[in-house]
Amino acid sequence: MKRKDRIYQFVIEKTTTSTVAQLTDGAALTTAEVADALDLIRSNVSKELNQLVREDKLCKLSGRPVRYCRLIEENGHEKKVNSSPLMAGKRRIHSGLETHLNSEQPTTEISDVFEHMIGNSSSMHNQIEQAKAAILYPPRGLNTLIIGPTGSGKTYFANAMFQFAKNQQLIQKTDELITFNCADYSHNPELLMSHLFGYVKGAFTGANEDKDGLIQEADNGMLFLDEVHRLPPEGQEMIFYFMDHGTYSKLGETSKVHHANVRLVCATTEDPESSLLKTFVRRIPITIQLPAFNKRSAKERIELLKVLLSIEANRTHKQITLTEDVVQSLLGSVTYGNVGQLKSNIQLVCARGFLNNIENKGEIMISVDDLPPNIKDGLVHLASNRRDSGEISKLLEPYMTIQPDSDNHVLTNRNDSYELPYNLYEIIGDKATLLRQQGLDQEHINHFIKTDINLHLKTFSPDEDDMRAEAKLAEIVNQNIIDFTKEIQSKIEKELNYSFQDNFLYAMSLHISSFIKRIQSGKPMRTMSKDLVAMVEDYPNEMKVAQEIKTQLEARYNVPIPESESYYLAILLVSLKIAPTSGKVGIVVAAHGSSTATSMVQVVSQLLSDNTIQSFDMPLDMEPQTAYKEIVDCVKRADEGNGVLLLVDMGSLSTFGSKITDETHIPVKVIDMVTTAMVLEAARKASFIDTDLAAIYSELREFHGYSRINVSNEQKEKHNEISETSLPNTTRPKAIVAICSTGEGTAKKIKNILDQLLVENLIDDIKVIPISLVGMEHHLKKIQANYQIIATTGVTHPKIQAPFMPLQKVLQGGGEAFINKVVERDSLQSFDGKQDVKLTKELCWQYLDEFYTFINPHKITDVLWQYIDQLQSDTQKKFNESFKINLIMHIAGAIERTVTNGAISAPEEELQKLTKSEWYPAVKAVNESNLRRIRIDLPREEVYYIVKLLETWQTKDEKQQEELASNQIIE
Repeated sequence: MKRKDRIYQFVIEKTTTSTVAQLTDGAALTTAEVADALDLIRSNVSKELNQLVREDKLCKLSGRPVRYCRLIEENGHEKKVNSSPLMAGKRRIHSGLETHLNSEQPTTEISDVFEHMIGNSSSMHNQIEQAKAAILYPPRGLNTLIIGPTGSGKTYFANAMFQFAKNQQLIQKTDELITFNCADYSHNPELLMSHLFGYVKGAFTGANEDKDGLIQEADNGMLFLDEVHRLPPEGQEMIFYFMDHGTYSKLGETSKVHHANVRLVCATTEDPESSLLKTFVRRIPITIQLPAFNKRSAKERIELLKVLLSIEANRTHKQITLTEDVVQSLLGSVTYGNVGQLKSNIQLVCARGFLNNIENKGEIMISVDDLPPNIKDGLVHLASNRRDSGEISKLLEPYMTIQPDSDNHVLTNRNDSYELPYNLYEIIGDKATLLRQQGLDQEHINHFIKTDINLHLKTFSPDEDDMRAEAKLAEIVNQNIIDFTKEIQSKIEKELNYSFQDNFLYAMSLHISSFIKRIQSGKPMRTMSKDLVAMVEDYPNEMKVAQEIKTQLEARYNVPIPESESYYLAILLVSLKIAPTSGKVGIVVAAHGSSTATSMVQVVSQLLSDNTIQSFDMPLDMEPQTAYKEIVDCVKRADEGNGVLLLVDMGSLSTFGSKITDETHIPVKVIDMVTTAMVLEAARKASFIDTDLAAIYSELREFHGYSRINVSNEQKEKHNEISETSLPNTTRPKAIVAICSTGEGTAKKIKNILDQLLVENLIDDIKVIPISLVGMEHHLKKIQANYQIIATTGVTHPKIQAPFMPLQKVLQGGGEAFINKVVERDSLQSFDGKQDVKLTKELCWQYLDEFYTFINPHKITDVLWQYIDQLQSDTQKKFNESFKINLIMHIAGAIERTVTNGAISAPEEELQKLTKSEWYPAVKAVNESNLRRIRIDLPREEVYYIVKLLETWQTKDEKQQEELASNQIIE
């Protein structure tokens, strides 16, 4: 009998005799109860139960925990228990409220729209009470300012306030919310004011008649001013005069002759104290702060996701089913755009899912393989916050199903910038039909339409990233300078016949701003050193262009610019040139067995969306020469010009590195005793900005897992030769180097940013040192003699073994992430070697929870802990902490493979020799005393690999002991 049939039969037997009342009161079965009774893995049971529900064979009752029972027919006064996964809880899903299982109330107009807002009793409770007070306050309410980050729902909240006022009969039913985005005309204050207040005939060219403004249109209603911080000061003054007196004048009038009764709601993403006039802010008594998406509880985030999915289900009239990984990816994909970004991402995913399931009339099934890379990365982003990830996982089932055409109480959000003005699904369907009629197969249809989907959807695209970045730059540099830099870039690229790096706008704008301000303030100018002149002599074309820029700047700002600035500009242009660069460090994983290496690479590829890692599974009966040839091919495929890291498990594989380098001239570094965690860390480091092979190799040798644990007393490789007078590496103070063309303007701005972040993060042992491009190598050697350089940033990469972040990333707000990465990276290198790694049960549990799916870390941790202790005791061996981690992870993998019937193979002749190993009796004994009590009987093949792992460790340990003894004799 199949597993699903066993589960179905068991649920039917246990729930057939129970009444509806008994079932809803707790007689129905939970997933855990079924799993324990049938001795099955809980996640598999949950998957089968949900499938039986989708097949209308079982009912699913909402609540905590979810329960399952027989189908319940609607008869007499009995209320029907919904058979679909979410129909029973649809009102709660779509409104954010807990409702009873069998509520079936007729649809009526909502008198209190806030009652159905997600978070109404938790994160949004105070905000809702403020909004109600602002609306109900006599005689005509209080003016309100809504503050919140981009996409947090300010427009939605304003619409809710308006709907509440209508339902309270404070505004006529026929009125509409009048909305105006102040950013639309922020560069033309006159046009902005004419839209708001109206104008009289002759007020400006083209004003051929009198026209009312939005304030008059909102009379006796509500006016919503979005991005109010973009109002010019004179506009703010006119608004607060109107707030005080209720009167205003049109553009072109001299007296306040017009009257209007308007409830005013404003919104901004900025700090009102710094972006609005104090006199304006004082006249707004109610300030409502909306939370960012990631500041909401896990439950609220999931409910928001369900609400947005229900909108798409209603549009398609199809059930939408997502795997748990998809749900987590979507939640993790929200990085800065809050609910708006989530909505945009959901539209993209559902549109692609609709296309992939276009032949399925009733359901859109979306798995993680259907996600675009940027959303798939959300899974890794979410997993990086273990607390968030854990809370969300507790609330999720293996599948989430959203039913269409449900009464969800979702408020229509007028002027929603993330809402499409048409039904995209109809366009997809029509276009697919047309392409099919033209003879295209499904693969080509999908290719064409996916391109259209990306064009249609208003996603958070790189263009929007650029706009946000430019806005951030405008906080530091005058907009006029930014405009000038954008104007000259294409001309310079055409003249020099090459392109610049992405950070051209930042580096050039900051450089120009710096020396223009110095000139205008009368400060002494920089002098030209001999080094500077000599360097520029090699770049005559750049010098010519620099002099042209100097001439344009003199004309634009009407100031004389000294000749020395031409030299600095020329050096900056050279440094910003895009040079041909090698790719990232390649990774090859090679291990004995039929699928050991492949399995590790698959896990890492799924987590990091990195499909460049090569894997090689070496059968135990394969000759080393044959394996060598295969691995050479893998190394060639992995190489992108920056070397290859070869991660192996044991045996002959660890000897291939130098031979491959001699044959292929590709730098190869080998690390043995590979684990999934090590592959994951290697891939993560390889993706880090400009990390080289030697740096990754050095750090992986010190890697002992994802926890802040101390490294063992192993000898560390020396990367930098330092002078006799320099301080030893362990005592040198740490430094971050900031690089610009002069070492003055831009570099000092970076220093100020990073200094502030270091203070905010309570880090007082890292110094930020600004240096110039001129003589950069000399400056770096001088700094390295007295400091440990742990990171670099600026306009160019200095090509030293330290993490580098480009200038624009720091200025875009990436400075904090940079500091965090630097601290994490440094913490792995700066532990006292005299302290030993300490593996704890908690750390063991974390590893198991992170890397294994089908074993329960709560139950298995104690078993593995006792396994290791007994093995050491029986053999009188002392494992180092690093090997303990490797051994625990290996045995856990063996247990999971055994549970899931994922058998591995080993040559029969090797298995026959197994009993002759000195480790075999000990392994056999601990298996019988520890694993059999949890009903795990490892096959001979798994035992063989455990024995081989122990033999490899013993050989390596004995060699290290010999080397240590030899060193002591020499000393």
